[in-house]
Amino acid sequence: MPHRASNILRVVLLLCCALALLSPTPAASAPDDRAAARRPRHVTAETREGRLRIFDEVWETVRALYYDPNLHGLDWDGLRAKYRPEAASAGGPQELYSVLRRMLAHLSDPHTRVYEPGRGADWRETRHIAVGVQLRELSGEPVVARVERGSPAERAGVRAGDILLSIDAAPVHQLLARRSDAEQMADAQPSDTQPADDGRAFARASVKRRARRVAGLFDGPESSTFEAVFREEGGRERTVRLTRELVARTPALRVRRASGAYVVVEFNLFTQEIAAGVARVFRDELKDARGLILDLRDNGGGEADAMTDIASLLLPPGLPLGRFDDRAGRTRLEPRTRAALLSSADAPARFSGPVVVLTGARTASAAEVFAAALRESGRAARVVGEETCGCVLGIRRRHTLPDGGTLDVSEMDYRTAAGQRLEGSGVEPDELVTPTRRSLREGKDPALTRAVEILKEAGRKRPSAQSSMSRGSGGRM
Repeated sequence: MPHRASNILRVVLLLCCALALLSPTPAASAPDDRAAARRPRHVTAETREGRLRIFDEVWETVRALYYDPNLHGLDWDGLRAKYRPEAASAGGPQELYSVLRRMLAHLSDPHTRVYEPGRGADWRETRHIAVGVQLRELSGEPVVARVERGSPAERAGVRAGDILLSIDAAPVHQLLARRSDAEQMADAQPSDTQPADDGRAFARASVKRRARRVAGLFDGPESSTFEAVFREEGGRERTVRLTRELVARTPALRVRRASGAYVVVEFNLFTQEIAAGVARVFRDELKDARGLILDLRDNGGGEADAMTDIASLLLPPGLPLGRFDDRAGRTRLEPRTRAALLSSADAPARFSGPVVVLTGARTASAAEVFAAALRESGRAARVVGEETCGCVLGIRRRHTLPDGGTLDVSEMDYRTAAGQRLEGSGVEPDELVTPTRRSLREGKDPALTRAVEILKEAGRKRPSAQSSMSRGSGGRM
């Protein structure tokens, strides 16, 4: 599609990475920058009138632009009646935006979200609440998947593989039950865009929602503290006081070797800078590589152009990567691989050796599009790991609220080149490889181990990798 239109849609695949997984104005369409410029500058969430104006604009914008005109079957008018009084009586900006998030949570859509003034301005540096401990569900229990080095949790003795029992004396199972209330309301009214099947899709969606609830157990107000009780492998319980801190998640690219001959490329966002960095890796690091492992397990999405650039290093030019349609069924974006990269002026060095893609529950949005494209095209030898988030919707533009806050709305739905819808279902791996408490405790990575085995098997079936690199658009894939 034309480059100008592509720039308009640069954040189309942005996903919030904190899966730790809300009377209308007469305007019929969403506010744009010109409308925002005409607004009075004195609107503030400190006054009742200001809070109602902000609330009404969020509610109306979602109603007017959301990709599903039926809003997943939700009673949107009823939600307005429920939350508008809470917005009116909120005790300031923080409480108002908490009300807005609770309303938007009924959509079960991590793309549609709202930010207070001064936050969310740069999507590449998202901020989220963290305590130095990352949770995931294993065998029905919330298990510590990762502990940040040097964090208070690590100093207190919390280790990967420990089980979380309670937060401030409240058993975890009770906390999870409370968090499911809004989701149960949404489940009771299935969307017309997601027709019923044999129940498998519903069950998968329920598992994903529970995983997000587990990941978000430590959410809470910034700077607040709480006591968490963990159980170690031997049964000993450990009580730790943790503090919720606002931390930034910035773009990161990591390259390393596995078993000497295989290159592992891991990046957490699709940005122009990351795409240029990956292009340099392909040019400098893959000359003698016998296989490539793309680790997308912590990749939460990003720019469509950056995703297309990286896909273009592995796929022939002109290959469709799917399409994004708006609520009227009009196609707004059809990314295709290209001969020349937008992120780099150099001729791309393409890699034709075997590729394995690693995915997990945090693999989302643009990363899901990328993984699906490599599999559908047959370019990935295997997709290994766990099912992805199923969070693939498109944001056309950001909306400025009357007080300077920001609203993102999912305006487009996505389907792969083969017509598969990923929202709510995600990408299923070719080989399901799930960590265990033991592998977490021992710092082992079974998915990466399996990826190396697959590349070794592929190497025995193909010629030497000496000719696996090609330069320029004429290179053989």
